[in-house]
Amino acid sequence: MKFALHNDFSELDPNEWNALLSESVSDVPFLRYEYLSAWWSTRGGGEWPGAELALVSARENDRLVGIAPLFLIERDARQALMLLGSIEISDYLDLIVRAEDLSRFLTGLLDYLASDSAPAWSAIDWYNLPDSSPTLAALEAESAKRDWDFTREPFRPTLCVPLPGDFEAYLMTIDKKQRHEIRRKMRRAEGGEQNVRWYIVEDESTLDAEIEAFLALMTNDHLKEEFLTEVMRAQMRNSIHAAFNAGWLQLAFLEVDGKKAAAYLNFDYRSRIWVYNSGLDFSFKDLSPGWVLLGYLLKWANEHGRSEFDFMRGDEDYKYKFGAVRRDVMRVRVIQG
Repeated sequence: MKFALHNDFSELDPNEWNALLSESVSDVPFLRYEYLSAWWSTRGGGEWPGAELALVSARENDRLVGIAPLFLIERDARQALMLLGSIEISDYLDLIVRAEDLSRFLTGLLDYLASDSAPAWSAIDWYNLPDSSPTLAALEAESAKRDWDFTREPFRPTLCVPLPGDFEAYLMTIDKKQRHEIRRKMRRAEGGEQNVRWYIVEDESTLDAEIEAFLALMTNDHLKEEFLTEVMRAQMRNSIHAAFNAGWLQLAFLEVDGKKAAAYLNFDYRSRIWVYNSGLDFSFKDLSPGWVLLGYLLKWANEHGRSEFDFMRGDEDYKYKFGAVRRDVMRVRVIQG
C-alpha cells in the first residue's frame, strides 16, 4: 500500500473520493469532498485559523484504498493531528475506508505518520466518531501494538428517530401526549385564519435569497447570533451551496401569511434526514411554527422512504418528545510513546 501526503484538495479527485466514501465505514455528509473542501476554505468557520492541511491517501495497484482527512494544529501544548471537520460544526467524522480494508489501512497509516515523510506530531485527537464505528477498536488495537497511550470517551450525545415509512405509524411509536400535541399543532396551523404553507427550496435562482432568510431567522436566537460571525456565515453559505449542487440539501421553510416563521437546514443523504440547524421568528410562537414544520418534515420523510430522522448532536428535550433514541459520538486521543 502506497501512502501520500496532500497539502491541497485539488490533488485528490472528488468523484473518486466520494465513490470510496459511499462504501466506507461511515458514509456521512460531513465527509463528502464538497463539504470538507468548503469547510477547509474557512478553516471551519474560523475555528482553526492556524491549521495546516495534512490529507493522507493510500493506494494499492492504483486503487484508492483509504483517505485520512487530517489537519495539524497546536493543541494542549502538542502538535495534534485532527480530523477535518472538527469540532463544532460537523456532527459525524471518521476515516474514509472500506470496512474490509480498515485494519491494514490503519496499520499503514500509523506507520506512515511515524515516518519522516509525515509532518511532526505528538498526538492524535479525533472527535465526533460514531460510537458504532469500527475505527475506535482498530485504533485502540494499533495503539496497543506500538505502546502508545490511547484514551476513548463519549463526547456528545446524538439523537435519531427511526422511521417506519408511514407518518401515522410513526406517531404511534411516540408518547400519547406528544402524539396528540403534534397532531393538534399541525391541525391548528392548517385550519386557522392565517395562510400557512411550507416548502423545500428547489430553485437555484432563489437559493441565495433563501440562505439569507434562513440566516436572519437564526439570528433571532441570541446564541446563534453570536455564533454567526462573518466567517461562519461564509462557511454556512459555502456548505449550503455545496450540498445543493451535490443534490442533498433540504432547506425548508414554514410561512405564515407570506412571512417566514420557521426554517430547517437539513441534509437529505443516504436515505436519512440529517437535521443541521434551524431558525424561528418568535413573533409566531403561538402557532408553534418549529414543531409544525418539524411535523411536516417527518411526514415527508416517512412518505419518501427515509429510514431515519437524525437530529444529530445535542440532547434537547424536544428531540425525545419526537421519539429520538440516544447514541453518542466519541473522542479518541493517542499520544506517541
